[in-house]
Amino acid sequence: MPGKTTRREMILRTLGAAGLLAGGGFPPALTTTRAPAATDLPDRSEAAPSSPVSIQQCESYEPKLLRRRLDAALDQIGGIGPLVKGKTVTIKLNCTGEVKDLLGRPSYETYHVHPNLVGALCAAIHDAGAKRIVLVEAWYYNEPPEEVLTKAGWDLAAIKSAGGNDVTFENTRNKGRWPSYGRIKVPWGGFIFPAFDVNQCYINTDVFVSLGKMKNHACAGVTMTLKNLFGITPTALYGDDAPNEKTLSARGAVIHNGTRKVPEGVPGEIDHKLPADWKYRVPRVVADCCGARPVDLAVIDGIHTVSGGEGWWINGVALAEPKLLFAGRNAVCTDALCATVMGWDPQGPHMQPPFPGENHLRLLASVGVGTNNVKRIEVRGLSVEKALHPFKMKLAAASCMPDYRYMRTV
Repeated sequence: MPGKTTRREMILRTLGAAGLLAGGGFPPALTTTRAPAATDLPDRSEAAPSSPVSIQQCESYEPKLLRRRLDAALDQIGGIGPLVKGKTVTIKLNCTGEVKDLLGRPSYETYHVHPNLVGALCAAIHDAGAKRIVLVEAWYYNEPPEEVLTKAGWDLAAIKSAGGNDVTFENTRNKGRWPSYGRIKVPWGGFIFPAFDVNQCYINTDVFVSLGKMKNHACAGVTMTLKNLFGITPTALYGDDAPNEKTLSARGAVIHNGTRKVPEGVPGEIDHKLPADWKYRVPRVVADCCGARPVDLAVIDGIHTVSGGEGWWINGVALAEPKLLFAGRNAVCTDALCATVMGWDPQGPHMQPPFPGENHLRLLASVGVGTNNVKRIEVRGLSVEKALHPFKMKLAAASCMPDYRYMRTV
């Protein structure tokens, strides 16, 4: 006799349809598109590790409320004391693109992580015994991050105080204060790149945190904590005018479209006979980045955000207020659960909503980084049913690259 179907199972079974409806249906061109085989590696999806994920309702960015909700989320995944005590912690922020207001709201209430959440996370990490906190992002600015963020409305004094005044900032678009780049290798050999040369902040740290935003993405389908790692690749080496330590260019030719090679001495890409097309390249580079620089703690800002894309350069983005926080130790599990709450199937096939190209969650599950099967992920805190907040997205038609070459300062 068949077992009784729970309400949660029913919701999870129908999420594919929910995502289809939210996306406006499958475009005819996509239903027949097949992705080339990723690699000849064995599929490890069924054995991919699972780790609990906490979902917290958080109605606003009020600092005391944020701290309570974040503490609850961190407690529900086992706490962070043993992870960070006495250690250097590096937090990769999601502050993609030029700082601009969007739809009448500042960037940190739409497509960037909120400074109050950054402060709450720094406070939690400091109180758990961390020795030092480094906040990093590949900002498209020559000015120091402190200057850029202050002009963007961030209260840096509050963030530094929250972290016990042991908080520093570094722009990782180039080698920064380090004498050279460091090299990180992809454990499975790479879907596109076997290794990356990166700012040494990503290497000379004990703990790595990805603080992402709950958003759609024109190339990757969803952003969160995994796509956030795309930004660890320095534009000085992977930008359109590389090598150039003063670059303000994006990564269009080298990474998105593969029409330009990396500079001499930088690990070149593997010849998988892929089309020069972001539909394959961007998701695979995201997966490679996540393999080369594993995430120790994943936190997602889903309080105020946008749906339909990742920033002001995407047409059709709309305001969204899910009023949610997510935290987990495994970034694939955390992003998979967030995608589910957005109304999407994290196990969904390549080239189907919300994924205009390949599904990087499937790629990462296939090499055993983490499971994207939400039936195997323990949900703590708010249930999926209560957290459900469907997003809408129009699939990208040709390109998802903004033009940062002539970027002005804030």
